Amino acid sequence: MHHLSSFSRPIIFFLTGMFFLSSCSVSKKINKIVRNNLFNDSVLADAHTGIAVFDADANKFIYSYQADKYFVPASNTKIISLYAGMKYLQDSLVGLRYKEMADTLFIVPSGDPAFLHPDFSSQRVFDFLKRQSKPITITTNSWKAEAWGEGWMWDDYNDAYMTERSPFPVYGNVIRWMQVRDSGSIAAMAREEAFIYSEPDISWKVNFSGDTASKIFSVQRALAENKFFITQGREVNAERSVPFITNRFQSALELLKDTLSRTIDSTTTVIQPDGIIHSQPSDSLFKIMMYRSDNFFAEQVLLMTANEKLGVMDDRRMIQYLLANDLAGFPQTPRWADGSGLSRYNLFTPQDFVWILHKMKNEFGMERLKTIFPTGGTGTLRHYYQSDSSFIYAKTGSMSGVLSLSGYVYTKSGRLLIFSVLVNNHRQPAWMIRKKVESFLHALRGK
Repeated sequence: MHHLSSFSRPIIFFLTGMFFLSSCSVSKKINKIVRNNLFNDSVLADAHTGIAVFDADANKFIYSYQADKYFVPASNTKIISLYAGMKYLQDSLVGLRYKEMADTLFIVPSGDPAFLHPDFSSQRVFDFLKRQSKPITITTNSWKAEAWGEGWMWDDYNDAYMTERSPFPVYGNVIRWMQVRDSGSIAAMAREEAFIYSEPDISWKVNFSGDTASKIFSVQRALAENKFFITQGREVNAERSVPFITNRFQSALELLKDTLSRTIDSTTTVIQPDGIIHSQPSDSLFKIMMYRSDNFFAEQVLLMTANEKLGVMDDRRMIQYLLANDLAGFPQTPRWADGSGLSRYNLFTPQDFVWILHKMKNEFGMERLKTIFPTGGTGTLRHYYQSDSSFIYAKTGSMSGVLSLSGYVYTKSGRLLIFSVLVNNHRQPAWMIRKKVESFLHALRGK
């Protein structure tokens, strides 16, 4: 029959009405939670705030507040880089590719940040190189990016969170300086009783300060060269990690020559490799990237995906490719500038983050995502959501005036909600806003 009977029409109308009332009821409840836990005092009064909450089981948004407006997301940008890595880097990271000739071993770098990085005890690439008896030559034609991302702040160059990107990272592209004192001495280097050294051992320029009894241990690199100024401190043991200038391949060549104790050359000749060495399980890198909010890992992940998909390490081309293909469905087209979120040029909406998180759930599954995203009491959430551990899985983001949190939360009734809370232009201490967001999500989980 093409027409509804007089009996069936009211029933369907009644059921539809009940669904509408139920949806309105949930939205009103969340609106009350928002008012009570976010906007009930002056903490967020002057801030620009956006909120989106999506019911993954019902496949619909259940709350939106400025959810289609653009925000600087800070490290929430790593969620997008994580998607790219999970999509294109397979189960194991490509450490390098190689081609063995009669008199030379040519290696083609992949941008793998795990090479000789202290986070990874297993070093299959290094073991492979150490076994070689032939001269080694690195190809340099695949690098099409810059050491810094678009919009990075130049005066952060000395901080480990703004480590340079490169085609063949070594030791995480930082020098780890350590001060070890004995007998209360504050004197310099092996010439005196205090011992200050670096890992790896380097031959770059090092200057030591004079009387520094009242100062803490610090290391300052010159802006344009690998020249380091050491200030001794009172600490018995202290460590500082400072990025070095990579000079594309040059610093890697110098460090490899020192570490392998052999000559290593470079070439611009295009080599077609026929061998591959995998370095680490991909998820082991992704987990550290998300738990620690590691900018360097995130940047290199995006470059590695470009290398695998496009054949060159070019973050801008990879961003363009993803936005035109895998990520063409963003509700609002974002301004995506880098892999880590260091750039304030990045602009995303709360709806964008909900969309990509929903896409990741569907493509990769929640069980895998639970092993990569921090939960309460772990990673960057270690001081928060401890009572909600194993129910909340989310990525933080923060920089001056910016705080963001996007991820998944299971309600006490078992429903999976996907959420994004983005705050810009706040003037309050970050911990106060984090606590407000925590109270909101805790209340949301118990709704």
